[in-house]
Amino acid sequence: MQNTDEELTTTSPAQLPRLARLRLHDTVVEHLRNFIVEGMLPPGTKLNERELCDTLGISRTPLREALKVLAAEGLVDITPNRGAAVFRMSEAEIREMFELMSGLEAFSGLLACERITQSELAELKALHYTMLACHAQRDLPGYYAKNHEIHDRINLAARNGALRQIYVTTNRRLQALRFRSNLEQAKWDKAVDEHSDMIKALEARDGEGLATILRAHLLKKRDAVLRMLAESGQD
Repeated sequence: MQNTDEELTTTSPAQLPRLARLRLHDTVVEHLRNFIVEGMLPPGTKLNERELCDTLGISRTPLREALKVLAAEGLVDITPNRGAAVFRMSEAEIREMFELMSGLEAFSGLLACERITQSELAELKALHYTMLACHAQRDLPGYYAKNHEIHDRINLAARNGALRQIYVTTNRRLQALRFRSNLEQAKWDKAVDEHSDMIKALEARDGEGLATILRAHLLKKRDAVLRMLAESGQD
């Protein structure tokens, strides 16, 4: 029997708004996360729902849903009857989180040197060169986006699901501080050199060498962040 137009049309119209809502939700979360990471919403900032809704052009419902996601990631603190604020880590928490992250990055590098493919390595090198161009142009947001992707791909190349889960959860809480560490020009320039050393270690499949570089890289970020907080009187 020949199909009619009605039989061929199987998508329910009710599905379309739902998909749009999911895209809106993801977009709001991404925008707010970037505001926090890039320092437009510094630690401790009380989040004004009306202002954020006006800025993003959304209603309060998707905003509140996005804030719940960021609270689960440890980026936002929601207090009953007081609203939401950008989470502020104590000095002790910063030290502990960077120490943990340095170990996770080092282990990722060790495994990645054993398991990364040539095509993955080629993609990492391309990202590295794009990151260098951003550094030369003093484009910190662009630089940081590529920097973040490089570290993330090294972790993915480790091919360890348990490590991946802990890595992602921990790294989300440190993104704003990792970004901020590059505001110190000398530290930023040194970090670029360290990334070149990372690529060389990956090419040589030198797991121990890459682990050492990554561990030191993260601890230097910790020291830069703590130094900047002390100088600003926020420690």
